[in-house]
Amino acid sequence: MDAKTGLFYVFAAVLLFAAFRVITARNPVHAALYLVLAFFQAAAIWILLKAEFLAITLVLVYVGAVMVLFLFVVMMLDINIDGMRKGFWKHFPLAGSVGAIIALEMSYVLMGGFREPPKLASGAVLPGQIDAQVSNTKELGKVLYSEYLYPLEIAAVILLVAIIAAIALTMRERKDSKYQNPADQIRVKPGDRVRLVKMKSVVAAPIAASAGAATGEKQS
Repeated sequence: MDAKTGLFYVFAAVLLFAAFRVITARNPVHAALYLVLAFFQAAAIWILLKAEFLAITLVLVYVGAVMVLFLFVVMMLDINIDGMRKGFWKHFPLAGSVGAIIALEMSYVLMGGFREPPKLASGAVLPGQIDAQVSNTKELGKVLYSEYLYPLEIAAVILLVAIIAAIALTMRERKDSKYQNPADQIRVKPGDRVRLVKMKSVVAAPIAASAGAATGEKQS
């Protein structure tokens, strides 16, 4: 076993452990951190497969943007963890069945990659594959912005909606936070901020009334 194969098994083992901890961690913040570890291990495996663009994209997009946004949302929403755990074992059989079906489908697809490829003549390339001498980033960009342009735009719109929804969730009214509306601040008038009250500069004290009351008390 060479060094490349050994690194693959190490990264794959850490990836499986991190993925298992994502679904078993009690704290959602810890689960998100384990997911970040899983993304890094997947990026390392992509680099071993000479797919540098996909590895860098996985780190920049998922680790650098999506997971950071997820951590901010989790910490700012103050999620009740005890309430989320209710009914876990009630829905566990259905969730386990769906997970088993997905695992079988993925294993069926992945097993095709371990089969022996057909023998080709020297210099020939299989359909859908690119030559090793060609930059995979360049070829991926050509395919992505030509054949898959509309799915790319739809994915961009979905990500934009997700970002706006996350901001809207964190900007809700809370009793322990102060919120200012910029539109109300712009439309404010001087009369709304300052109110002038007319008051007399000198007010005579009621001396006679107080003296008469004191005299009446002494006579009684």
